[in-house]
Amino acid sequence: MWKIFGFDRTQHHFRSEIVGGLTTFMTMSYIIFVNPVILSAAGMDANAVRVATGISAALGTLLMGILGRYPIAQAPAMGHNAFFAFVVCGTMGYSWPVALGANFISGSLFVVLSLFKLWEGLVNAIPGSLKHGIATGIGLLIAIIGMEYGGIVVSHPATFMTLGKLNSPAVLVTMVGMVSILVLMQLRIPGALLWGLLVATLAGLIAGVIKFNGIISLPPSLEPTFFKLDILGAIKAGLIPIIFVFFFLDVFDTMGTLIGVSAQGGFLKDEKLPRANQAMLADALATVTGTLLGTSTVTSYIESSTGIAQGARTGLANLVTALLFILALFFNPLAEMIGGTYGNGLHPVIAPALIVVGYLMIKSVVYINWDNFSESVPAFLSIIIMPFTFCITEGIAFGFISYTLLKLVGGQGRQVHWFVYVITVLFISRYLFITY
Repeated sequence: MWKIFGFDRTQHHFRSEIVGGLTTFMTMSYIIFVNPVILSAAGMDANAVRVATGISAALGTLLMGILGRYPIAQAPAMGHNAFFAFVVCGTMGYSWPVALGANFISGSLFVVLSLFKLWEGLVNAIPGSLKHGIATGIGLLIAIIGMEYGGIVVSHPATFMTLGKLNSPAVLVTMVGMVSILVLMQLRIPGALLWGLLVATLAGLIAGVIKFNGIISLPPSLEPTFFKLDILGAIKAGLIPIIFVFFFLDVFDTMGTLIGVSAQGGFLKDEKLPRANQAMLADALATVTGTLLGTSTVTSYIESSTGIAQGARTGLANLVTALLFILALFFNPLAEMIGGTYGNGLHPVIAPALIVVGYLMIKSVVYINWDNFSESVPAFLSIIIMPFTFCITEGIAFGFISYTLLKLVGGQGRQVHWFVYVITVLFISRYLFITY
C-alpha cells in the first residue's frame, strides 16, 4: 500500500515521514484561518471558505503524494487570494463567483497542458544555476517571512524594514522556539523542528501570546460557496487577461516551489526533477477542485520545506498532512492556537521553524557557478528579487529574462533551451501589457 506514495522500507523511515508530515502541517496550518479573512473581503462566507480551504488543502496534498510522490503539501496560495479578493473583486469590481469561474478556467488549462506532459520538459530545461538561485531565493523569502511573523523585523517608513522590539512577548516566544530548534539540531536530536514548535507553543501559552480556547468544534457548512462558481459569467465578462494572470501565477509559483524544495530534499537527478509532469498535474487538479469547493488558487507550499528538513522524503508524509487538514476542521480551536495570530498579524509559534528552514535552503547558493557571469547574475537576481518583492514568480521572471539576455549578448544563444525563450517572452509580455 505504501508504495503508491513512493515509500520504500529499505530507504525510508515511517517516523521521519510522520514527523515531517506533522511539521509541514503545523507550519502551514495558519492558512485555514488567514484565507477566510482575505476572501471574505470579496463577499465570500468566511466559515464556508474555512471548510473549503481545509478540504482543498487535504485533497491537493494527497494528490501530490500519490501522483508526484513528493512530500510537498498544497493549499490555497497566499498572494493569489489577495489578488483574487482585492484586485479582481475589489478594484475591478467582479463578483466572487465570476472570479472563481475565471480561476476554474485557468486551472483547467493547467490540467490540459499537464496531461500533454509539457511541464517536465519545462522544469528540466531550466539551467542549474537558476534552479539553485530559485531555491536560495525561496530560502531568503521564507526566512524573512519567519522574521516578520515573529516580530523580529517590522516595517519602517524610511528603510521599509527595521529591527522590531526584541523584548516584546511575541519576539521572546519566537526566540525561545528558534534557540530550542538550533540547540536540538546541534545535538542532532531527531525531530528538532517539531520539538521546537512544541516548545514555542508552550512558551506562547505561558507568555499569553496564544490562548487555549478548547480542542473540538464542529465544522461549519460548505453550502455558501460549494459549486457557486460562474464559468459562463467569466467568459462573457471577457476575463481573458485575468485568466492568464491566474494561470501565470499558478504555474510559476508551483514551478519555483517544486524546484526550491526539491533542491533542498535532494530530489533533483542530474539537475532534473523526476515526475515533474505528475507533480504539476496534482497542482492543477488541486486548483480546479478548490474553485469548485469555494476557494482561490491552490498550489504547492514552500512551508513543505519544514517537513523535508525533518526527514520527509516521500508522499507518505503528505498522507499525514492531508489527514491533519481534515482533522483540523474538527479541532479548530487547537489548530488555531498553533497557527493563529497575535497582535498585528504575528505568528510567533511557527516563525522559528520558517527562519531555520530559510537557513537550510540558502545552502543551495554554493552550487551556483559564480565565476560564470551569464550564469551567476541571473541566479543573483532571482535570489534578491524574491524576498524584496515577496513573490516567487517575480524572482523567476528576473532570472529568466536576464539569463536569456546575457546568453544572447554573449553569443551563447544556442545554449538556451527553446522553452526558456518562450517563458522569457511571456514574462516580458506580462510586464509590458498586463497591469494589475
